[in-house]
Amino acid sequence: MKHPVLQNRTWLLTWWLVWLILSACQSLLIHFVYGSTLNVALLDGAISMLLYGILGLAIWFPVRYILRNDTEAYTAIFNIVLTGSVTIFAWLFITRFLVRALVTEKMDYMIFWHSVLVFRITAGILIYFVIILVYYLFLSAGRLAEKAARQAQLEAQVRNGELMMLRSQINPHFLFNSLNSVSSLTVTDPLKAREMIVKLSDFMRYSLSSKNDQPVTLQNELESLRLYLQIEKVRFGDRLVIEEDISPECLPALLPGMLLQPLYENAIKHGVYESTEEIIIKTEARMKDDLVGISITNNIDKESVVTRRGAGIGLKNVSSRLQLFFGDKAGLTVNRSDDRFTAELRFPCRKT
Repeated sequence: MKHPVLQNRTWLLTWWLVWLILSACQSLLIHFVYGSTLNVALLDGAISMLLYGILGLAIWFPVRYILRNDTEAYTAIFNIVLTGSVTIFAWLFITRFLVRALVTEKMDYMIFWHSVLVFRITAGILIYFVIILVYYLFLSAGRLAEKAARQAQLEAQVRNGELMMLRSQINPHFLFNSLNSVSSLTVTDPLKAREMIVKLSDFMRYSLSSKNDQPVTLQNELESLRLYLQIEKVRFGDRLVIEEDISPECLPALLPGMLLQPLYENAIKHGVYESTEEIIIKTEARMKDDLVGISITNNIDKESVVTRRGAGIGLKNVSSRLQLFFGDKAGLTVNRSDDRFTAELRFPCRKT
């Protein structure tokens, strides 16, 4: 840990301002109480406190090791007392040497020095323990900050691990469904099966290019989804209609890669699969109060017989990733009526 006073200009200015005040107080005290001349009192106070200020900065370096968490209490106390004794002795000796060298009445000063020695030692001890207390508070604050940083880093690692786990559920799930579709097309329409495999390869390349669940812009996410929908378009032809109404201000917003794909897969599975009529999947994106709102709607064929029942993995996946990535301000709402299914997302607009 760096020196808390020297690395901060404000703290350094405050440090010397405190010693200036102490210097003035000591000079006035020894002038009025102990009868020293004003010139000698000012000289003594200035040199004494200036020197203690320098020594006070220096004792940080042994103190930061003495007050480590792994140091035994009795060892710390012994080292604190030893450091204080050395500091106060050096302070007294150097102060007397410097002031005595500068005053003219050296004998009078030595008599004065001995008369105020008890006062100096008492003041030196009090100041020393105040400095130790200040440094202890700095060390405690630094340790708390480091602990909070480690905790935040650990939480981020756990959150990233959960995001990666959820992300890993998407590709196998989607790939399984797509390969089933390719399998059926190889019998009914081999050319479409070949086209679908090529598009599937492009889509999977994009999917795998996003490392460690790094966020992507909504614009990039929509481009990948259009590629996915082209894959499904090969299979369903005119039965699948895609519509978009995207506000341009939403496009730079960041979100986890492949977040929306399960919602489109859900619309295909429970909309187009179960219908013989035209199914429209409409995507809308709007910005409101720094929140991005995305709705994905597909109509439902009332005459169709529902034969597919999923486990809801896709919707749970999207909801979990939203919460992990954005927190409580994000959410997923699903509404189903007799003829329409809508998934609505909201999340904060982040661009960095």
